[in-house]
Amino acid sequence: MFTGIVEELGEVVGKEELVDAARFVIRGPLVTADAGHGDSIAVNGVCLTVVEVRAGGEFTADVMAETLNRSSLAGVDVGSRVNLERAAAVNSRLGGHIVQGHVDGTGHVVSRSPSENWEIVRISVPATLSRYVVEKGSITIDGVSLTVSALGDDWLEVSLIPTTLGLTTLGRAEIGTPVNLEVDVIAKYVERLLNSRDA
Repeated sequence: MFTGIVEELGEVVGKEELVDAARFVIRGPLVTADAGHGDSIAVNGVCLTVVEVRAGGEFTADVMAETLNRSSLAGVDVGSRVNLERAAAVNSRLGGHIVQGHVDGTGHVVSRSPSENWEIVRISVPATLSRYVVEKGSITIDGVSLTVSALGDDWLEVSLIPTTLGLTTLGRAEIGTPVNLEVDVIAKYVERLLNSRDA
């Protein structure tokens, strides 16, 4: 489990294309400082398992076809910057919201409206996910826990403060950039329970 509070802006330093998967090498000195084989690290909101920790603050992770098909990681290449977060510790504060690292789908940056102290970013949302999004509710975009500030039928808006703009990939995401979306898991459980009750 994660909280959506990005700890470090990492860099992809290696990517090996396999038959039905890919192996990434990612540099992140902070998140690898106490990492070991089998630990979980969220990469742009995708929960990945550490295969190996290497010198220089690097770790390797295998990404299967299912994850590549459902997330934007297929388009991530050597030199790409990525948002990194270690799994939450049970004794730490929950700074964002409950994030599983299980990406539900992707959207893309539709527009950016800068202001003096923040920036409003509009993101497209697939119809299959829009029913789980509510204004002032939580959404995870590329692993960043954010509050939905406005909502349409096929889009949502988030207001990004300078810290988020400076310390995450969202500050550099141009119009058209694909982003990973994870909706609030509680909404999905509620829908499932209501549907099973009506069956």
